[in-house]
Amino acid sequence: MEMKHRYFEDPIVRKIAEAEECVWLNPHLRPAEAALAALPYSRADVEDAALRLARFAPYIKRCFPETAADGGLIESPLTEIPHMAAFLRKSSAPCLPGRMLLKRDSDLAVAGSVKARGGIYEVLKHAEARACAAGLLRETDDYSILAEPEYKRFFQQYEIAVGSTGNLGLSIGIMSAALGFRVTVHMSADARAWKKDLLRSKGVRVMEYAGDYSEAVRQGRALSEADPMSYFVDDENSVDLFMGYAVAALRLQGQLAAQGIAVDAEHPLFVTIPCGVGGAPGGITFGLKLIYGDNVHVFYAEPVQCPCMLLGLATGLNQNISVQDVGLSGKTHADGLAVGRPSGFVGGIVRTLLSGAYTLEDDRLYNMMRALMECESIFIEPSACACLPAPSLLAAAPGMEAYLVAHGISAHMENATHVLWATGGRLVPEAVREEYRNTYLR
Repeated sequence: MEMKHRYFEDPIVRKIAEAEECVWLNPHLRPAEAALAALPYSRADVEDAALRLARFAPYIKRCFPETAADGGLIESPLTEIPHMAAFLRKSSAPCLPGRMLLKRDSDLAVAGSVKARGGIYEVLKHAEARACAAGLLRETDDYSILAEPEYKRFFQQYEIAVGSTGNLGLSIGIMSAALGFRVTVHMSADARAWKKDLLRSKGVRVMEYAGDYSEAVRQGRALSEADPMSYFVDDENSVDLFMGYAVAALRLQGQLAAQGIAVDAEHPLFVTIPCGVGGAPGGITFGLKLIYGDNVHVFYAEPVQCPCMLLGLATGLNQNISVQDVGLSGKTHADGLAVGRPSGFVGGIVRTLLSGAYTLEDDRLYNMMRALMECESIFIEPSACACLPAPSLLAAAPGMEAYLVAHGISAHMENATHVLWATGGRLVPEAVREEYRNTYLR
């Protein structure tokens, strides 16, 4: 209790504990060059991941025909949303100037969420390592051969397991099952029923737990470690997941360039990503900072009852504090963000890279979802909508003007680009979409 009281002296921690919406500007943010130099990873690690995904592209194209247009790469559109921008500026004052674009990982092929990046990448890397070690595959081969029955029979002797609130489980389960692995997804009580049903329809074993995400991970990890033929995908600590997510930054760089959008000292880039345990936003942050340095400003969005990454960073305790420790329930309609304890691995990396984070109430998620559908005819799931009010919530934050001045961009905000990262939605059944459309919390 003494520790808890000490951290309550911080106004942000008090707001977090009272489930108030708040914005935190990171006092530990450092110049990108110095921050990146202090980390044990580099651009070479991200490029290695990108090359591995390119090797697997023929296999993915063969097994998932919806990826054919992208040559077997799993990628999402970057769409300008001018009508949503106009809605935000009309309904919320103030609002940061600049163009607004939606990074539609909600529409990623195969798994329909940002988790298709890191989750699928880690499964592919593990499959490559197994097949190469057995003398069944060389890096110079056409990887489409992995779709042949003999390879599926080989992978069937192995299990892949993961703990998930939903979307990571979908990406791991769908790709692992396609390759032939036995798959077990350990899911928390927060996971949506349709996600469990979809996994089971793919032949995935789903184990359900009454506790939260951390409990599903803990039990799933213990079971996997007891089986020498099982490989556990650790969302909290996996470097492979992290690098798979980081590849998104290379892809975004190409998309911005293709649209003629500059990112430099006079054209700042703001990126806002919904955040659960931290793996996906952490990897994307790392990749973006490698490419754009101090010209990109990354923020995370979290529910008021479950801001685990913000709490870990604001207190400096990372994984050593949970939202329940400050009296929050950890319950949220944003099921993909329903994580009570952050990744300490990710927190340690983004501590000096992240510009800040904000929290928002669940009712905003549904309101933003409906607004995006009405303004742009685009559906994303409620947890993904956490990113949408970023330009207005950040503009109203105490200290934001000082932040813009300190970074030398206050005079260039009319040239700013805001990328709002939509993290999931493509696989949501129509009946569930209708339920979301008719959900009002106030």
